[in-house]
Amino acid sequence: MRGAEKVNKVYLQRGGEDFIVLVEDKDNLDKWKTDTTISLTDVVNGFKIFTTHRQGAQGVLDSASNAILDASFGTHKVDDIIPIILREGQLQVTGGGHDRGSSTNDSKGSMANHR
Repeated sequence: MRGAEKVNKVYLQRGGEDFIVLVEDKDNLDKWKTDTTISLTDVVNGFKIFTTHRQGAQGVLDSASNAILDASFGTHKVDDIIPIILREGQLQVTGGGHDRGSSTNDSKGSMANHR
C-alpha cells in the first residue's frame, strides 16, 4: 500500500475521535448508498474500523478499540457501525498510481554553483 497503490477510505469524526473504514471500490460504495441490498462485502476492504487518535484523516491508522467504539457509537458491533461510517463519512482517495518519490541530485539543485 505504499506510494503507488490507490486507497479509498471513508472518514468520519464522531465523539471526538476519527474513524476510518477502507473501501474496496468507490463505485460499489455509491451503489450501496442507494441500494443497501448490495452486500457490504462488495463495498468494504475488510470488516475493520480504524482510528487515528484525533490526528485526522491522514493520521496513522490504528484498530479502534471496543471502548472507543462504545463511547462514540453506543456499541462495538462492527457490523452495526460500518454502515453508519459509510453513510455519514466522507470518501477520500489517496495514492493513485503516481510515484510520490522524487529524483535526487539531478543537478545538485542550489549546490550546483558551489564548489
